[in-house]
Amino acid sequence: CKAPLSPTIREVVLVGRILDLVKERFPRLRRGVGFIRTLPLRLAGPERAFTRVYRRNSWEDPESLSGPGSSLTQTEAIREALPRLLTRLGCRSMLDAPCGDFHWMKEIGLDLDLYIGADIVEALIRSDQEAYGTDRREFRKLNVITDPIPKVDLILCRDCLVHLSFKDAMSALRSFARSGSTYLLTTTHVEWPGNGDIVTGQWRPLNLCRAPFSFPEPFELINERYSLGQGRYRDKSLGLWRIAELPSLQ
Repeated sequence: CKAPLSPTIREVVLVGRILDLVKERFPRLRRGVGFIRTLPLRLAGPERAFTRVYRRNSWEDPESLSGPGSSLTQTEAIREALPRLLTRLGCRSMLDAPCGDFHWMKEIGLDLDLYIGADIVEALIRSDQEAYGTDRREFRKLNVITDPIPKVDLILCRDCLVHLSFKDAMSALRSFARSGSTYLLTTTHVEWPGNGDIVTGQWRPLNLCRAPFSFPEPFELINERYSLGQGRYRDKSLGLWRIAELPSLQ
């Protein structure tokens, strides 16, 4: 049977503008319009939602299917800092969740006994494993919200929690804690004043030191020198925490 027709980016943008106009003209319908806008994500669930993004290249980035934040330019600071950090911490194993298309990570010479790249998109994992899998580098289909997490020295969770609802983000973080892994290196916007909830599959910045996460200050930060968004997200960083020292996850 034929695959169902999928809306183009322009069609999605047009519908969004129409809904914005409705909200402006009819303020009492604001909540209902918001629900309608997010209904496709609510019905799809995380795996189908992120698989659609991959298949359609919804971010329309010419360099990486994982979006413009995974370009070599936007990851230069991380690629410089990550190997030194892993060496200094004595980490021999790392979970990279989500690993996306492995576009920028493949450029790093990581001195690890085991690298595990994980993603919820099955086709992406198959492609990564075929192209980049070795005896010390493997790729697994994994839903960080619901699946057991392997125990490693460090979990790298870049640009993931920002796409998850509060409930799903907390579920993922608690799964990380249950794994018994030592360190968490994850995205946080250190100057962001407060956090808003979303439907999983959307995006917004998160400051993990603010409610509902209320993490202590990270004991190390890697500022990504993020240049997209006209400087609005220049505080985008990877924060490092010892998982056992995060009371909200215990």
